[in-house]
Amino acid sequence: MDTYILSKKTKQIFLSISAIGIFLIALGFLFENPGSKNVWMNILLNNLYFLFLSLFGALFIALHKIAHAGWHVSLKRIPEALSTFLPYSAVLMFLLVFGMHDLYHWSLHDLQDPIIEGKSAYLNLPFFFIRMAVYFTGWIGLSYLLRKNSSSQDLSNDSKFHKQGRILAGLFMAFFAVSSSTMSWDWIMSVDPHWYSTLFGWFVFIGLFVSGVAAFILIITFLKAQGYLNFVNKEHLHDLGKYLFGFSIFWMYLWFFQYMLIWYGHLPEETIYFAQRLHGFPILFFTILILNFLFPFLALMTRNAKRNIKWLAFVALVVLIGQWLNLYLMLSPGILGKTAQIGLLEIGGACLYLGSFLFVVFNSLSKKPLLCKNDPFLEESFHYET
Repeated sequence: MDTYILSKKTKQIFLSISAIGIFLIALGFLFENPGSKNVWMNILLNNLYFLFLSLFGALFIALHKIAHAGWHVSLKRIPEALSTFLPYSAVLMFLLVFGMHDLYHWSLHDLQDPIIEGKSAYLNLPFFFIRMAVYFTGWIGLSYLLRKNSSSQDLSNDSKFHKQGRILAGLFMAFFAVSSSTMSWDWIMSVDPHWYSTLFGWFVFIGLFVSGVAAFILIITFLKAQGYLNFVNKEHLHDLGKYLFGFSIFWMYLWFFQYMLIWYGHLPEETIYFAQRLHGFPILFFTILILNFLFPFLALMTRNAKRNIKWLAFVALVVLIGQWLNLYLMLSPGILGKTAQIGLLEIGGACLYLGSFLFVVFNSLSKKPLLCKNDPFLEESFHYET
């Protein structure tokens, strides 16, 4: 089938996921009585998680475009659809203006904290939201132009559209290289304003990439189960499996070196970050390492494991859960302290966002043919072999 049809049943499934989320949130307010900090922490957590999945879509297209890669072209509609959630992410992120004092200690007035005062030229509310506006303007604008370029290429075999796409991809990659690091400082690292790590931007980026690849794999699995994407073969799955396997290892590499250097330096202002998470949340701390590294490393070691779509989808699901927990552990101790725990509010919030995200992505996917046309690398993608 050339065009994806978003059936009434599929819409109902997505809306049901969101409805379950609302129900769990209501139960959370009824039985857990969460404070305003809990509410805003969950909004920030899920905003960032699904923003990262959406950003991955534009990143994947741009990265492969400038690399002259051809294997991914027949799959390009999926990352394009992922990137359409970016405008919704922007609206949701700007809601944080009402919860800044619950989330970010540095936003409070009259702190009389010399360390935070020393960072006030960067960590201040006007500049914080100016940077946020710049990030989303660049991401939304460039991802829109990449999708528009792809649509224009569908209507013409003129090579100028391919060349224009490469220019747009280069601009996106240059902008993303800077903004991906600074947004991680702004929205995640500044939750603990006394602490910093020079590896943090890279660590957040790899988490974004791994979770995006996992979501990509699950969407392909869902579409193939419904009879779509017959042109996607085991070679394409193998490459995505290699991405999931390789970048899970790289995620662990960065995690370990960030931890090891801070442990070796043994400076109180640095060790407090890991001490708070290791001693305060030991089960979650080690569970994250298992889900994000040990399990995908062992599960995807063999060639056949990366080519088995059902097994690959299961590993991708585990990694997606692991990355959500990882983001939770990066945020919650700094915002909620020792009172942080995963309950009905956290699970309900994730479900509400998930249902909404899936509805937007699959609705976008139904707007265009699943197979892009006139791309010079399309035939290479059809006959791709590793």
